[in-house]
Amino acid sequence: MLNLSRWKVLLVIASVVLGLLFALPNVLPQDVRDRLPGFLPSNTLNLGLDLQGGSYLMLEVDTQALRVERLTNMVEDVRTQLRDGQIQFTDLGVVDGAVGVRITDPGQVSAAARLLRNSVGGVLPGASGGREVTVTTAADQRVRLAFVAEAFDAQAARAVEQSMEIIRRRVDELGTREPSIQRQGSDRIVLQAPGESDPERLKAIIGQTAKLSFQMVDESVSVAEAQAGRIPPGSELLPSEDNYSPAYLIKKRAVVTGEMLTDAQQVYDQQSGQPVVSFRFNGQGARRFGDTTAQNVGKRFAIVLDRKVISAPVIQGAITGGSGQITGSFTVESANDLAVLLRAGALPAPLTVVEQRTVGAELGADAIAAGQISAVIAFGSVLIFMVLAYGFLFGGVSLVALAVNALLIVAAMSMTQAALTLPGIAGLILTLAVAVDANVLIYERMREEYRAGRSTIASMDAGFRRAMLTIFDANITHLGAALIMFSLGAGPVKGFAWTLAIGVFTSVFTAVLVTQVLLGLWVHTTRPKTLPIS
Repeated sequence: MLNLSRWKVLLVIASVVLGLLFALPNVLPQDVRDRLPGFLPSNTLNLGLDLQGGSYLMLEVDTQALRVERLTNMVEDVRTQLRDGQIQFTDLGVVDGAVGVRITDPGQVSAAARLLRNSVGGVLPGASGGREVTVTTAADQRVRLAFVAEAFDAQAARAVEQSMEIIRRRVDELGTREPSIQRQGSDRIVLQAPGESDPERLKAIIGQTAKLSFQMVDESVSVAEAQAGRIPPGSELLPSEDNYSPAYLIKKRAVVTGEMLTDAQQVYDQQSGQPVVSFRFNGQGARRFGDTTAQNVGKRFAIVLDRKVISAPVIQGAITGGSGQITGSFTVESANDLAVLLRAGALPAPLTVVEQRTVGAELGADAIAAGQISAVIAFGSVLIFMVLAYGFLFGGVSLVALAVNALLIVAAMSMTQAALTLPGIAGLILTLAVAVDANVLIYERMREEYRAGRSTIASMDAGFRRAMLTIFDANITHLGAALIMFSLGAGPVKGFAWTLAIGVFTSVFTAVLVTQVLLGLWVHTTRPKTLPIS
């Protein structure tokens, strides 16, 4: 074991050099880091919410609003299918959590039920192969459509997962590093955004549903008539945010939706110089938009965001390029925020802020200072113990290995950009405090072998070889515990587990290989006759 193989020496040297390269940015000023060449690491430790300060939000997905939206969409699907099937109907609407419709001709009730059963709603996921919607008939020529409970539960679960991904994309667009986004319960999401100094803007960006659609304006009746209650079937009255009309009568069926956008950017209008949002559709959206504008020249179409009309321009000609601009009373910031929302995608359901906390950066600074003091105390305590127990040579070798251990942990955390939390600092201190366990096992085994009559070199070699199984066994147990905490824990527990897991690998490497190389160099240089720790 004390044979100084070239690969061992090179591995230790390479590890120390790489550790220095990745850890060095943490002690350099920002202006120096900005001037570093591109091939050199420049990332510093990524501090978590409790150390860096930031915003904590607990959000609830409004699954009831999702149910209402799905029922509303089902009403329009039923209307379209019955019209296409030339089946006369009345009293179409949502009643008691389901969609009801009365078929005018009694002889067409069975045909209507069969048509709707095959065309409305999708197939349930899984092996059952059933449909999402049940269709039943009643004696008064009514047909009732309702979601099965399994279908809506699956939709609600998908909505929560989609919301988490969209929240992550929106927060990433704001430049927040390593946000923590986790599911809590069936319909709640916890967001921790370290370094986000404006929680209100964060709430505005995250909480806005951002459902964009392009819909035709219904000009068959005036807005005044619609406000008086004369709203044609298939249309609705929506409020407006432009300067031309307080509201618009809009056809419910969307021509193009925000899901068909491929890009959105804040730009400036070439004529007015005002901030606007440019957008581009995918192939399907471009074809639909081009066909609709070609067929409706001279008519208005509305750009609707979260059930509010942003603008309702008149179609001057076919727009076939698949791109356009959204104009309005935008500032640069509001136009950029809208572009961020459109790029990230629309939330499947509204979000409600259930809990909000703001962590000040000064609390994190206090925690870091306390952690530094704790680390110094831990290192000093280990130093005193190792020197008193094993002398300046062997104790000093252990302390050098311990310093390399701390260097590699900081380097690994900086390289992976994993968030360092306050429990993570506790894990770091714990790692340093117990890292010398391997050295103690090795040294005590050396003493036993030397007292049994072996030579100095044979005792040292046996100490490394025979203690190895115990060292690996103990650290594999630690690693298993860290992996369990990381997979089942959340927030602070994950921070502790991540630091502990990195510490397991660096501790074994430094306590065994670094110590072995240093003691091997001492043996080959001095050719000792006695064991200093005997």
